[in-house]
Amino acid sequence: MQIHYLSRDNSILNHFLAQLRDVNVQQDRMRFRRNITRIGEIMGYEISKALEYADIEVTTPLGTKNTTALKDGVVLCSILRAGLALHDGFLNVFDDAENGFISACRHHPNNDDYFEILVEYKAAPSFTGKNLIVLDPMLATGMSLAEVLKKILPGEIPVSLHIAVVIAAPEGIELLKEALPDNCHLWVASLDSHLNEKKYIVPGLGDAGDLAYGVKL
Repeated sequence: MQIHYLSRDNSILNHFLAQLRDVNVQQDRMRFRRNITRIGEIMGYEISKALEYADIEVTTPLGTKNTTALKDGVVLCSILRAGLALHDGFLNVFDDAENGFISACRHHPNNDDYFEILVEYKAAPSFTGKNLIVLDPMLATGMSLAEVLKKILPGEIPVSLHIAVVIAAPEGIELLKEALPDNCHLWVASLDSHLNEKKYIVPGLGDAGDLAYGVKL
């Protein structure tokens, strides 16, 4: 698996990440969603550099111009519900992309710290012969992404596989290294320190879904 750490080079990305984490700024739910969307736009642009392009000729009012365009289609697949704001940012870059959505959540059967990952809903097009970009703001244990990919990859052969996360923990990255093929790309906006005893990212930012859309039952 090839890993790309985007925040290691200073850019406006780090400004948006700082606002996401700030306990005072993040109380503005609309601003929180907008910052995730803007991060998605930046990450989408960076991922676009790794895709394949074909030569094309464009007719203008005054002549023709030789340029390039994406060779293969793009499918954006978001993990509900936290991935929705990130999805919007990627759609602003890949505006003609096809779209998929899949649910994944932590289930605590014993009402303690032990949990399982439940994947109960999937709505996605075929992505054989296309670039598949899977979106999830938080990569903690890596279990959710691993389970999602088990559900969507069998029977499909994408041209390329990219995973985009806003904040990641080293533990989740290590799990994905074991679970994913070498030609997969993981794009990380920011790498954090570790997971705590409840498997939450430290320092992290809290629950991205709750901050974006309100506390769930």
